[in-house]
Amino acid sequence: MPTVVVMDVSLSMTRPVSVEGSEEYQRKHLAVHGLTMLFEHMATNYKLEFTALVVFSSLWELMVPFTRDYNTLQEALSNMDDYDKTCLESALLGVCNIVQQEWGAAIPCQVVLVTDGCLGIGRGSLRHSLATHNQRSESNRFPLPFPFPSKLYVMCMANLEELQSTDSLDCLERLIDLNNGEGQIFTIDGPLCLKNVQSMFGKLIDLAYTPFHAVLKCGHLTSDVQVFPRPEPFVIDEEIDPIPKVINTDLEIVGFVDIADISSPPVLSRHLVLPIALNREGDEVGPGITDDTEDENSANQIAGKIPNFCVLLHGSLKVEGMVAVVQLGPEWYGMLYSQADSKKKSNLMMSLFEPGPEPLPWLGKMAQLGPISDAKENPYGEDDNKSPFPLQPKNKRSYAQNVTVWIKPSGLQTDVQKILRNARKLPEKTQTFYKELNRLRKAALAFGFLDLLKGVADMLERECTLLPDTAHPDAAFQLTHAAQQLKVASTGASEYAAYDHNIAPLQTDFSSTSTERM
Repeated sequence: MPTVVVMDVSLSMTRPVSVEGSEEYQRKHLAVHGLTMLFEHMATNYKLEFTALVVFSSLWELMVPFTRDYNTLQEALSNMDDYDKTCLESALLGVCNIVQQEWGAAIPCQVVLVTDGCLGIGRGSLRHSLATHNQRSESNRFPLPFPFPSKLYVMCMANLEELQSTDSLDCLERLIDLNNGEGQIFTIDGPLCLKNVQSMFGKLIDLAYTPFHAVLKCGHLTSDVQVFPRPEPFVIDEEIDPIPKVINTDLEIVGFVDIADISSPPVLSRHLVLPIALNREGDEVGPGITDDTEDENSANQIAGKIPNFCVLLHGSLKVEGMVAVVQLGPEWYGMLYSQADSKKKSNLMMSLFEPGPEPLPWLGKMAQLGPISDAKENPYGEDDNKSPFPLQPKNKRSYAQNVTVWIKPSGLQTDVQKILRNARKLPEKTQTFYKELNRLRKAALAFGFLDLLKGVADMLERECTLLPDTAHPDAAFQLTHAAQQLKVASTGASEYAAYDHNIAPLQTDFSSTSTERM
């Protein structure tokens, strides 16, 4: 999940802070200290995170585009200049442009806003932006909510008492509300000092940047893994009292399925699964090494020589062309598979299905899947020339039936004209006439369009009066009978108005009488 750090470099950030010792500190220095701590943590535990640095005052500037080089980000923190007044709206607009140009509107992003709580003055201040929020046109809309999934974290270089003395806290909370409630405001507990700033950024790290470690299990085989990015809690909308569902730290593989059978299923999110080399003994890394780079290289070499189930699983899935079904929690499943970045490089990925006992309808209920050995005969055939999937649904799907749709007036007009054409060709088209008539009748009853039934009945009576003298006598009887049935159905108060009732052709003796005469 990419991160955009938005740093306030207005003049208010240069206000001095009384810190113990002879060295003078500004609020900007406290912010730089906190961000340095954040970048160091991400460089160690979130190496795959893309991070950008934006500074703003009355204008905004992209200091560092999205990168994984945290040394560059830390160097940029020491090269920031001081500018004029605070204009938060322009900075948020800049974040919108940067993220959409790089990632589009579908990738979730975290925005870390570092400011001192001063809202600016005059036009362009946050007070002015919020006061005119409801008076704007679509072309000049406020940048919140962001046009992409996001969380906004506001890091205030001020304590709660200072923010509550003005309306700054209320305005910042309004920003979180405008972002659909996604985000949080952090303030310094107690006096402004380096220790309390570290504590505040530590809370942000615990909330948003703690790596997700889990144990991948398959029978007696286990492997410690990191799932990146961290899976977010999922809230089921259908529940009366929705409770966020969180995946377990024990990921148990329950079976394997061919890639062709699972196809390309809908998923909530996709994550990298990375093996972790845990050094349980102190002398595994190698004693006497003091240099950090040599220490890390030595640890990697030792880890590369230790057998790892995660590596075995990745290679097996890649060679066999299969996916592993993994249980994430009660009635919640996902799949592990190999995804190639290029011809030479591939990664073990995990996709999360929607919670439920049957996330993929064509596989059926996950709890009812079992090994091939339990089947009386191989469901894939002796030569792997067939597949038991997809399962055929017991009930015919609505989209597999011929459903009458009247989205446009032309569709309704076509159905009525079809009935009238068949009415003029009675009795030869008797079966087709009643088939189309019953189709229109059922659709009208389903939509509550009872006036249509009465209107078609009137049209059929008119067609009966316009029959030529050479018309078959049976035509007049059938048209009169159909018109009467439609009128009864239009009242909705008879058994003939039931939805499942079909209008049957009227039985007459004209056909048999004419045969006897011949």
